[in-house]
Amino acid sequence: MRIAVDAMGGDSAPSEIVKGAVNAARKFSNHEIILVGDQKKIHNELDVFGTTPNNISVVHSSQVVGMNESATIAVRKKIDSSITKSVKLVAKKEADAVVSAGNTGATVAAATLFLRTLEGVKRPGIGVTIPTFHGVCVVMDAGANIKCKPAHLLQYGIMASVFCKYILNIEKPRVGLLNIGEEDAKGNDLVKEAFTLLSSSPLNFIGNAEGRDVFDGKFDIVVCEGFVGNVLLKFAEGLTISLLSAFVSEAKKNTLTRIGIWLCKPTLKQLRSKNDYSEYGGVPLLGIDGICIIAHGRSDSKAIQNAIREAIQFRKYQVNKHIVSGVERADSSLVTAIQRDNFPNLN
Repeated sequence: MRIAVDAMGGDSAPSEIVKGAVNAARKFSNHEIILVGDQKKIHNELDVFGTTPNNISVVHSSQVVGMNESATIAVRKKIDSSITKSVKLVAKKEADAVVSAGNTGATVAAATLFLRTLEGVKRPGIGVTIPTFHGVCVVMDAGANIKCKPAHLLQYGIMASVFCKYILNIEKPRVGLLNIGEEDAKGNDLVKEAFTLLSSSPLNFIGNAEGRDVFDGKFDIVVCEGFVGNVLLKFAEGLTISLLSAFVSEAKKNTLTRIGIWLCKPTLKQLRSKNDYSEYGGVPLLGIDGICIIAHGRSDSKAIQNAIREAIQFRKYQVNKHIVSGVERADSSLVTAIQRDNFPNLN
């Protein structure tokens, strides 16, 4: 398998990206890693490791998409950017997957523009795995599509279910629809119509999920539109960091509590590890005709290595093939719903 890695994307690029790619190349020696970006800078980083692994190659690109640049404008104007060139390698069948810790919007835009969607898929979505007290919960979409329609939310449930089954080993994932209450009648028109679609689908749909339900183990998947999902994700990330920092700060205020925190150190280490994004590597852009793993902008070498590992898993377990099959199975219920007069926004 050939994996194109955007070497210039992320806050610590290219040093941490190259380091993660080298570590991955050594660990996954049967796979080829293509580093895309400024050739001189990449080779300077590779020189640090002495001998470059034989399964690493470099493809030069002369431009970089900044983290604050407009995604669509950057993709169309910076045609030789490391993000665009990485995606195009997949589009030309010169690579099988792309990994990027760069501008998320640009990665989504490039993948959607050049790879297109899988057969039957209407909109791609980002599936984020959030650690909880009872395992994990996949939130989808986390930012790819902020103008959702009911059919999109149904397909997010389908794609996230495939991801849970084949990557997270959850045989029959429980699906919830993010809403302002548990009752069927709650929510806006989008949520109400999506609720009806999900209820009549072959998914293991449990019902509406409130924000607090993401962490209590009731659902394995929570479906929502991209704007809401992204806010939820950033809030959870910030809250986790704040709570851990506040706990440590308070515990250091006197000798007795410092002894207590020392005794709790192994537990705190496990808790921090469980909530460390680098352990998960990256998040998949599900629904595109290819494999695209989006890593955190602050990714270190460990996160990049794990993102590459995830791309390999996607290919190994044929996630895209299973997504197409899942969408096909749900088509009959979707077509029926579209034909009803009370579903004007499904297409």
